[in-house]
Amino acid sequence: MVRDVDVDVVVIGAGQAGLSGAYHLRRVGLRPDEDFVVLDHSPRPGGAWQFRWPSLTYGRVHGMHALPGMELTGADGSRPSSEVIGEYFARYERTFGLRVHRPVDVRAVREGEGGRLLVESSEGTYATRAVINATGTWDRPFWPRYPGQGTFLGRQLHTADYPGPEAFAGRRVVVVGGGTSGTQHLMEIAEVAAETTWVTRRPPVFREGPFGEEQGRAAVSLVEERVRGGLPPLSVVSVTGLPLTDAIRRARADGILDRLPMFDRITPTGVAWDDGRTVDADVILWATGFRAAIDHLAPLRLREPGGGIALDGTRAVRDARIHLVGYGPSASTIGANRAGRAAVHEIRQLLEGAPTHDPEPAAVAASL
Repeated sequence: MVRDVDVDVVVIGAGQAGLSGAYHLRRVGLRPDEDFVVLDHSPRPGGAWQFRWPSLTYGRVHGMHALPGMELTGADGSRPSSEVIGEYFARYERTFGLRVHRPVDVRAVREGEGGRLLVESSEGTYATRAVINATGTWDRPFWPRYPGQGTFLGRQLHTADYPGPEAFAGRRVVVVGGGTSGTQHLMEIAEVAAETTWVTRRPPVFREGPFGEEQGRAAVSLVEERVRGGLPPLSVVSVTGLPLTDAIRRARADGILDRLPMFDRITPTGVAWDDGRTVDADVILWATGFRAAIDHLAPLRLREPGGGIALDGTRAVRDARIHLVGYGPSASTIGANRAGRAAVHEIRQLLEGAPTHDPEPAAVAASL
């Protein structure tokens, strides 16, 4: 049990964003377990990837960007992404000697004495001068609430618990959500289910044509604008739309991606709309996304009236000692890399007593 250990920086989370931050801390001369510590609540390396469903093979992963300083090469695209990326992250941690502490749950970050922050964890308390928060979203699945939800006699589960399509063989399944996960689940399940129904709150937007650097900057700027204003970040798909792949074209032609508007209530045997339409179901799968896992920062009162944490680059506007990476505009693999570098640049200035500024306004503007 560690108690009241002084370090310069605590990195919370060892997914893409946390490992990027730890890598850049080492590059500027800080030593793992002496000057900084990395705490991760997951049981093994891999960040949220380790929890992905088995049917999501590495070859189907969209936009996985290598960690800084070490490429992922020679991966077998037919293997589950959880295995490929988990092994890659483990190799990365060993190669750079990042000494990640796991499993460690961070319970709260509070104001300490002498300008330090206290990071309270299951391993003990760390007194630190700065925090890189890289906790992502996987631990906070969003479950919408609808009338009658508790009366449903079938099974309800979220993307976070999705086991793969085999579990839905012969079942009548309602898939809720118009994002990438929802469409992937639906197309898989449709091959084995007795019947599928797709419902979304808004009509999905399918994006045709290339999505280049200019479009990426425009999408990121929309997310940045919300974050600067202290609003919760938008999801990637809500900004960019769904890429119209060959698989999606086939699913649309086959009637699988025939979307219905959101139902009004849940019944014991399915879902229902106020216009009298009903659909019987054995399973409701909520592919409704995630929220930022930042409740442990609540004692610092960083949230704005709009519900989010306002950032200047990666730095919390209300507390320059707190940097959020993998949050908002940096919530992509390449964005997390850039955010880790930008956060460490400013933290180094903070540790040296220099005024901080955003060295690269676009440093966290990831190409989505």
